[in-house]
Amino acid sequence: MQVDYIIVGLGLAGMAFSEELRRHHKSFVVFEDESQNSSLVAGGMYNPVILKRFTPVWNGTEQIESALPFYEKLEKLFNKKYHHKLSIYRVFKSVEEQNNWFVACDKPLLKNYMLPEVIHSKYNGVKSEFGFGELKNTGRIDTNALLEDYKQFLSKKNQLIKEKFDYDCLTLVKEVVRYKDLTSAKIVFCEGFGLKKNPFFNNLPMQEVKGELLVIHAPELNIDFLIKAAVFVMPLGNNYYKIGATFNWKDKTKNPTKEGKEELVEKLNSFISVPYTIVNHLAGIRPTVKDRRPLAGIHADFKNMAILNGLGTRGVMIAPTLAKQLYNHLEKNKELSKEVAISRFY
Repeated sequence: MQVDYIIVGLGLAGMAFSEELRRHHKSFVVFEDESQNSSLVAGGMYNPVILKRFTPVWNGTEQIESALPFYEKLEKLFNKKYHHKLSIYRVFKSVEEQNNWFVACDKPLLKNYMLPEVIHSKYNGVKSEFGFGELKNTGRIDTNALLEDYKQFLSKKNQLIKEKFDYDCLTLVKEVVRYKDLTSAKIVFCEGFGLKKNPFFNNLPMQEVKGELLVIHAPELNIDFLIKAAVFVMPLGNNYYKIGATFNWKDKTKNPTKEGKEELVEKLNSFISVPYTIVNHLAGIRPTVKDRRPLAGIHADFKNMAILNGLGTRGVMIAPTLAKQLYNHLEKNKELSKEVAISRFY
């Protein structure tokens, strides 16, 4: 079998690059063994403001402007709804935080998202002595449903290979990539933290960060916006909420832990007082890079091999933009942004 591209990994990065290839009528197959699950357990929020310091996310506005049309096209393709507009209410801990909020509201990159007022509305079961700051033009993407539908889509087109990729079976020559009975012009690795086992790219400074989340049922909470305090509380509908997330730099397993659950419960109880039931406990490994920028580019020695990885906690925002950049780099020889190019580590 001969194709234009082999893609390894089908998280947000692999899906975004697959769509870029499909848009340009390139043939491809995707290897996916479901060993990486950071996209499936992610919160899926898009928001261009770092809520700890009220500063702009790197290229956040540009990423959102590219991402939303991308997800809207997938909604039309599958006749499903994945994009849910959702305001964010940041709980203020002090008058000082209120003042910092007003200062940030005047910044050109943030004024279209941050409302210049303190919201003093009371919500049942939510502790908010100093009120909230509201972010508008934000929302979430149901990454779990979208990726499952996308896998089925590729499977029906015989473009999904559900098996572990064996690096020992890969042969690279000047113009051709060979893998078992496959021949391809190029191969792109989108493996998430699986990169650590990739002999071609495991020298890149990617770190695995474990994150754990809870899903709770809280009939008395009754909010239709995301609350950000010690943890986030994201409405999922029908009084279900996603709670997250932890950051664990030591534990590299994908299993939910008692310690992670206890941390989330303690932080949730610090500002939520209504009764709730925990109905699910999830864990995943995020691929992050030391400079908090993703990884994209061509291997230093093998020009038909590339990588798209390290999306971190804002994968829903950056994946479509980065996939487009990498495609133009591979097919049109356009330069990658210096901030994302893996050449910054060579």
